[in-house]
Amino acid sequence: MKQRLLVMNGQCAMQQKDQDQWRNAKVKKARGVKPGIYNIYTANKADKSKEHSGVILYIDKKNVYQQVGKGQYVTHDRADFAKPPEPGETKSISYSADGKAVVSEAALGQKQMHHQLACPLHTSHTP
Repeated sequence: MKQRLLVMNGQCAMQQKDQDQWRNAKVKKARGVKPGIYNIYTANKADKSKEHSGVILYIDKKNVYQQVGKGQYVTHDRADFAKPPEPGETKSISYSADGKAVVSEAALGQKQMHHQLACPLHTSHTP
């Protein structure tokens, strides 16, 4: 089943596609996630051999959804976290030898990229 996040007016709606219509499955506070439509049904499972940096979009009982680039998403198993990061936070997630998630602050460049993705009018343009 296709799922997406619709974030607007301070609300984050998890929507599911049902008979060609998007329906709200759950609505939470946006908690720092920038307004937009996030097609998380395109997310890939996080590769535990790599580090994934980007904004945490949504957390449910099974998964942590993270945006790692424009229109690019990964899912992490929630069970791999001692304490999952909060939605809206920009984090780097890697994995220890035993497969547990290790959360750290994302590099400054990644935070700036998230701001540019969320606020395209604020990007600098060179003539």
